[in-house]
Amino acid sequence: MTEFPKDFLWGGATAANQYEGAYLEDGKGLSTSDVMTNGSHTTPRKITWIKPATGETGYVEMAFGKSINFPKDAIPAVVDGYYYPSHTATDFYHHYQEDIKLMAEMGFKYFRLSINWARIFPNGDDAEPNEQGLEFYDKVFDECRKYGIEPLVTLSHYETPLNLSIKYNSWTNRKVIDFFVKYAKTVMKRYKGKVKYYLTFNEINCMSMMPFVAAGLLTDDDESKAKGAHNQFLASALTVKAAHEIDPEIKVGQMLAFQPFYALTADPKDQLAALKANDWTLFYSDVQTGGRYPDWILKEYEEKGIKLDDQPEDYELLAKYPADFLSFSCYASSTITTHDGQEVSGGNLMGGVTNPYLKTNDWGWAIDPDVLRIALNILWDRYHKPLWIVENGIGVKDQIAEDGHIHDKERISYLQQNLASMRDAISLDGIDLMGYTMWGCIDLVSAGTGEMRKRYGFVYVDRDDKGEGTLKRIPKDSFYWYKKVIASRGADLSD
Repeated sequence: MTEFPKDFLWGGATAANQYEGAYLEDGKGLSTSDVMTNGSHTTPRKITWIKPATGETGYVEMAFGKSINFPKDAIPAVVDGYYYPSHTATDFYHHYQEDIKLMAEMGFKYFRLSINWARIFPNGDDAEPNEQGLEFYDKVFDECRKYGIEPLVTLSHYETPLNLSIKYNSWTNRKVIDFFVKYAKTVMKRYKGKVKYYLTFNEINCMSMMPFVAAGLLTDDDESKAKGAHNQFLASALTVKAAHEIDPEIKVGQMLAFQPFYALTADPKDQLAALKANDWTLFYSDVQTGGRYPDWILKEYEEKGIKLDDQPEDYELLAKYPADFLSFSCYASSTITTHDGQEVSGGNLMGGVTNPYLKTNDWGWAIDPDVLRIALNILWDRYHKPLWIVENGIGVKDQIAEDGHIHDKERISYLQQNLASMRDAISLDGIDLMGYTMWGCIDLVSAGTGEMRKRYGFVYVDRDDKGEGTLKRIPKDSFYWYKKVIASRGADLSD
């Protein structure tokens, strides 16, 4: 096969907390992302806090896999003297018409975006939604329709209404299930006929690595994270149920962060370590897409004394209303070993050691030409449900050249390899792959580092790590390359 299927869904992806800005405009409330500062590859982002009784302020550092523990009586808050990238981001809120037009010029069939929950329910537990917030997304979806672009909407993408974190400790509390389902129903009813595909929780498995970022949890112990995941699973099932009742045409998918683990050596202990590492990632999709908890995780919970605050009917609900399809992010692979003395990977989300067969980008992420084919085969063989790659891309330090253009050859090379890997998975392995939405199609703030210089997009946005710049949009070389790829249905991947 030289071409992708005719109905393949080409597009790009963004997230409100990294792209939208306007963090308090038109009635929006604070979200967890609004109290996260900028950082860098070597300096962690910070989550700022205040002690209301004394006025004392401070911060905790945010790093993947590092526990976050707030001081006693402290609550997350915006504090003077810090820069918070989400407050303006790259200002889609005021540039949505320009940006969607650029997407249409590339030939997008789908645009993955997230709705900011706190823009619809500013406190999360409000009695009524914020009409101005609903109107904004009406305008966005109408603009998409104008160009024949369909939206793929994530309901919660690394932002939770801050009030839910402070008042309920977010997803550790079963009350938050009802708040989320009310929000999901409000959105699905409002945009019936405008939005066909929804995702519930972005990279739901990141609950285990960064529970505040992924789900707004203020506690970072194993039981809190297990409860948070269980309650999100239930919210997902109830959202699937509601969606099918509101409109049988609506499909609700899971969104998983999947970075397959490879064993560094043939040592059986390395092989077992890779197997268990993959199981920990896939446990989330075993429940949300597969409909049941795997036996090993329940045994582990029992051994650790973890109690879920569950009810018998929870498991019937999970089995009856699994996700309709499985979407996932996949940027690279991870390599794991039980042997000491190996170089630790510098940037990969899931950790691990350096793979001697792969190159890395400036942030230490492995560039793996076969990872998408491998990931797709693992997921298809395990679930036999339609798959959708909704995040894939590479962070690059793009520069405007003397000729005024951005010559991002590194990005094009990365995408050439990844699209070829996808094409092989479809044509040679028979994978049911729905589509591909490249991450950060218009430059946005990096979630991991809070930087702007770690750029992913086909379109350059004039904004720097300090929040300065004109916000002017400039198509990169990859913009015209991706336009050609879509026009040829993936047959022409040449430079």
